[in-house]
Amino acid sequence: MAGEDTRTSKPGRKRLVLTISVLISFIIGLPICLKSTEVYRAHLPFDGIDSLAKSLKSEPVVLPCLFDIILLQLNFKSDDDSVVKQHLERIRGLISSEVQNWINKDGVDLVGCGNNYVVTVSLDSRVKCLRTGAIEGHWPCGLTDYLSSSIKDLSDDILVDELLHSYSPHDSDANGGRYTILVTGERNGDKHSHRTVIGKHRHAWIHGGFSDSVVPLIGEVVVKYFIGGGIAVSRRGQGFGTTDEKGEAMPLAADGTATLSFSLLNAEPADWIYDWDFEKLENRFLSPLVETLSPIATLAVESQVLYHTPKAAHSHWDQNSASYLFHLKDLPFFVNSNEWHLDTSVAAAGRSKILHFAIYIPSAVECPLRLKLPNGQLSPTNGFTSPGWGGIIVLNPSSCLSSIGISKPKRHTFSEEEFEPVMQVVVGQIRTLLGLPPTAPQDTSMHISTVLASETGFSKWELDVLLRRRVVADVASCSLTLSSLSRLVQSLPSMVIMDEIGDQVHLSLEAASMARSNSFVGMYFAAAEYARRARAWAEEAFFQPSIMSLLYFPTEHHFAIYTPFFVPVLLHTFLAAVKEVTRYRREQKKFLKSSSS
Repeated sequence: MAGEDTRTSKPGRKRLVLTISVLISFIIGLPICLKSTEVYRAHLPFDGIDSLAKSLKSEPVVLPCLFDIILLQLNFKSDDDSVVKQHLERIRGLISSEVQNWINKDGVDLVGCGNNYVVTVSLDSRVKCLRTGAIEGHWPCGLTDYLSSSIKDLSDDILVDELLHSYSPHDSDANGGRYTILVTGERNGDKHSHRTVIGKHRHAWIHGGFSDSVVPLIGEVVVKYFIGGGIAVSRRGQGFGTTDEKGEAMPLAADGTATLSFSLLNAEPADWIYDWDFEKLENRFLSPLVETLSPIATLAVESQVLYHTPKAAHSHWDQNSASYLFHLKDLPFFVNSNEWHLDTSVAAAGRSKILHFAIYIPSAVECPLRLKLPNGQLSPTNGFTSPGWGGIIVLNPSSCLSSIGISKPKRHTFSEEEFEPVMQVVVGQIRTLLGLPPTAPQDTSMHISTVLASETGFSKWELDVLLRRRVVADVASCSLTLSSLSRLVQSLPSMVIMDEIGDQVHLSLEAASMARSNSFVGMYFAAAEYARRARAWAEEAFFQPSIMSLLYFPTEHHFAIYTPFFVPVLLHTFLAAVKEVTRYRREQKKFLKSSSS
């Protein structure tokens, strides 16, 4: 027993060194292994993405609106300019308060302009020319003389609109947001009768002279039409311009493009065959429309003619109207997906947006085919729209019953004159899809009418409304997409982030910043272009193929896979090292004890 507690020779270190060397090699190799398996991740500006989201909440995107109220006559007897200016300032205060009252009402779409507006009032008579509100780019004096020398009768609305457009120093196509309301002299001697006309540019005029009773009418024109687009939609946070881009009103792709796909559907070619020379129709009707909407969206046009395309909904004969009727409840079943091969466009693939416009020619056994509205009346357009999809027009041949039983079907090619009513309905459907009324808005109870933009179907002030909505929606969508990408990247540390994604995110943030800067100074077209780029770059980064083509797993998943392989080896190595260190220390104590004795 005494020999077991003593040791005459010094314990060897070979086993200790070997065991510890193996353990150290594992410890050193572990971070090297982790570093060698690390994926490449380009730097993303997470702070910039968060800053954009916070700034949109604290300071939403708005584009300023300027309203010039020009009085051609003023029933205020005074030769003192300072007294007249005080009276004009009082009128400006009344109009500003009325505009604010309209803004505070429920059901008014204020997206893009909101409270960022300025009202100026001017007197431009033959004897005086005074202004209130120091805004650059005032109308030059002499409008009364210009109108009186150019036109004898102010009831010619089209001519008055063109004269105001030619006289305006700032009514260019480059930017919007500045509107003029002209108040002319008394109408037929009746001071209480007013007629309001809204032009196709950025002007409106009120016949009947100015009095305090006209102020509510001016407020309605300003807010309901020039700001809201003539339709009560929703307030901020409940409709357009919210950060939830899924509810966006404009059915466009992320880069602001869309394809207008026109299909001529012959339900039964055995009865009749209709065709078109679409190139001519496009040049006359669609090219001006596409050019007009170019600040809002980049549109392409395509067409096709299909045969044997019966509808899926059923119709029934109505003796009173002497026609076959289908109702609104039948509309979801009208499109026959099995027979209508509409998605044949090259733009159908990917994230492009296609708006379908189908002109349906019914068969002879259900002709004429008409749409009955819920109020019991027949639809004047005989067509309907499907939000985000497009529109359908039922076009009945001129002679429905005369072709039954004819062995050889009649062939007919639409002329431009025949197709013009169809295109008017198509324009109305496009307006509806973009969030505007199907026709130019008007209010007969308030004697408010509009000058129709016959060539394009869209007035300039309506385009301004769409631009404001588009800028707000695009910047909000950009922020939402980048925030989603930021959360995704930070939640998956093993996700590969290529330099291309980082560049796209930086470009998107820069474009969003430029869109905000241009919007605050009223550069409508520049703000819309930068907002479109911001959203497009954000979408490109989020749907980058290098992200979509790979699978990513959380860190816990990797531990669950590799632990069964490495933990047993590491555990045995660690235990062997502990045992060897314990053995060496024990033997070393024995040697030291025997040496001292």
